[in-house]
Amino acid sequence: MHSLPLFLSLQGRPVILIGEGGAADAKRRLIERAGAIPVGEEDSAARIAFVACEEAAEGEAVAARLKARGLLVNVVDRPALCDFTTPAIVDRDPVIVAIGTGGRSAGLGKVLRQRLETLLPAGVGRLADALYEAREAIRRRWPAPDDRRRAIDAGLAEGGPIDPFRDGAAASVPHWLAGEADEVGDQLVRIRLRSDHPDDLTLREARLLGQADRIFHRADIAPAILHRARADAERLACDAPPPAPGPGLSLDLERMR
Repeated sequence: MHSLPLFLSLQGRPVILIGEGGAADAKRRLIERAGAIPVGEEDSAARIAFVACEEAAEGEAVAARLKARGLLVNVVDRPALCDFTTPAIVDRDPVIVAIGTGGRSAGLGKVLRQRLETLLPAGVGRLADALYEAREAIRRRWPAPDDRRRAIDAGLAEGGPIDPFRDGAAASVPHWLAGEADEVGDQLVRIRLRSDHPDDLTLREARLLGQADRIFHRADIAPAILHRARADAERLACDAPPPAPGPGLSLDLERMR
């Protein structure tokens, strides 16, 4: 990745904003939307800053001063001077989807955001709230962390009782909790990859990578494929999976010959 995506909690905190005009106004709205307080360069408590000066030389000088104080700085339309960039945002509070292009193309980020706006249901934020409110009941129902994660994955899966793309998913959380446990047995799924490019994964293959507990793979499997797996999934390079691969979902990845 060219940068590390992060979500900053800025509620009630000062954020420096330097500049005037449309670009500065847009950054001001973004700062206030995040619950932060736009302040001037003299504020010593701020830790990040936006610079939207119309003159390039002035913006560069302001950015240099702020960086010398240890602030992280975003300079509008000057990605080479930016410590961070602002993504295009799909807001389904508390669910937020951020699309970044590393400052290469704001237009591309905007179009991707518009496409995702049409796909992501308006009620997905209510589902997040419902799951948060039910977290203690979920822990009681599935005390073991691995069992809990698998149950949540199954509930949220396409066609599942709390599928986030279904109408009324948030209202279905109590029914999902009250239902019979959908125990998913230990299983090993073999995937034969057609290429090293993750765009060639089928929807099923991408979903399995996102759910697997561990991944057995040949040494020649491309890192770009493995990056599509859960961050905490075990990755085990081997010639073949063991007879007893382990609890939960295991994948065996191999390239087609």
